[in-house]
Amino acid sequence: MSVDTVSLTGWGRTAPTTAVRFRPRTHEEAAAAVRGRGPRGVIARGLGRSPGDAAQNAGGSVLDLTGLARIGGVDAAGAVRCDAGVSLERLLRVLLPLGWLPPVVPGTGRVTVGGAIASDLPGLDHRRSGSFARHVSALELLTADGEVRTVLPGTALFDATAGGLGLTGVILGATLRLRRVPTALMSVSTERAEDLDDLLARFTAGGDRLPYASAWIDLMARGRAAGRGILTRGEHATPDMRPAHAGRTLLAPLSGGARGRFRLPGCPPVPGGLFGPAPAALYNEVRYRGAPRARTGELRPVGAFFHAADAYPDANLLYGRGGLVRYRFTVGYGQEETLHRVVRRIAGRRGPAVRAVLQRFGAAAPGGLSFAAPGWSLALDLPAALPGLARFLDDVDEEVAAAGGRVCLAKDSRMRPEAAAAMYPGLAGFQELRARLDPTEAFRSDLSRRLGL
Repeated sequence: MSVDTVSLTGWGRTAPTTAVRFRPRTHEEAAAAVRGRGPRGVIARGLGRSPGDAAQNAGGSVLDLTGLARIGGVDAAGAVRCDAGVSLERLLRVLLPLGWLPPVVPGTGRVTVGGAIASDLPGLDHRRSGSFARHVSALELLTADGEVRTVLPGTALFDATAGGLGLTGVILGATLRLRRVPTALMSVSTERAEDLDDLLARFTAGGDRLPYASAWIDLMARGRAAGRGILTRGEHATPDMRPAHAGRTLLAPLSGGARGRFRLPGCPPVPGGLFGPAPAALYNEVRYRGAPRARTGELRPVGAFFHAADAYPDANLLYGRGGLVRYRFTVGYGQEETLHRVVRRIAGRRGPAVRAVLQRFGAAAPGGLSFAAPGWSLALDLPAALPGLARFLDDVDEEVAAAGGRVCLAKDSRMRPEAAAAMYPGLAGFQELRARLDPTEAFRSDLSRRLGL
């Protein structure tokens, strides 16, 4: 097991802190690191894709689990056991040629299985499939006493661990229930919406006939065009939909891998960020006008559909030396006016928002800190150095909380503890369970200290 001292941030590159990093290769090495933790505790870390500080631990220890990356065989029932350090991208590459897909596929493959469970990530078909942990039939959890437990769904410990941000223990591995797919292609429909009302109407008009759906919103547009966007929906293509030249590639590995990525080799963060208000507005205008008014039946590789953003792994460098803040919140159905107000506030502020994704969520998970709940979810990125951003987002927090909504803790880098307590009614129960299981607070992070989790 290698050990070093490093400065770490989340993908947003805000608030770096220094910790001792352990890189275990076995469960025994991971257990030894937990037993030998210092007074500042320990937290698990995967690929560092969380934009905030959930996988940082100032002055303490961090367990880098990327060395635990074994994938077992798929059994007859469509289940696979894998280590927590396996990335969803790699899992997809292994499973897809066999006709299987991970149970929930979020918008990036640069997340580990352990991170997906600890964040209880939602995918593009949350209304049908729920969040990631719903499809975990067992997980192996390293607890504060250095022992490894098998934890099953329906137990309090499982529910607390799903979405628990690594604060109940270190997830070492899990057994996942997979989804059978007929091809490695997606049949995709795209349509433009003139404003937010039009976009919401288009979202709901088709029901869930196409299970995967998300929309890009132009948060620079104002007036009558406020909230305009591009809605993209998809379903798994069947063999009869394939192009004539597809031949025997129906379940070939997904395209758009590392060789197809656009990188910025050796490029430091752009000092003031690439996008100011005027360039961002121009970019959004070109993107909106360049999308088809309506198109159906377009075939895309699975990877290009789910993980288009992964083609630009260095995109976080474009937000300036201060990094980026990802703000993701959800409000319930019937609270569309709150969504309208937030969109108008962001557009009126003229923050250079080029990434903004709207989704619909279904039933909530039982985890006390799980994010997804029935309603609308909006995620956006803004330069962290934007003047007045902290106060502006504090105000949005209050509006979201007043509407019964919540901000995603796994993405957060700046929320206040009183806001988190108001948004998550299950927090008190989570804290009580954690106090019983881990009275010495072995598992801590910068996020848990900042929010009092």
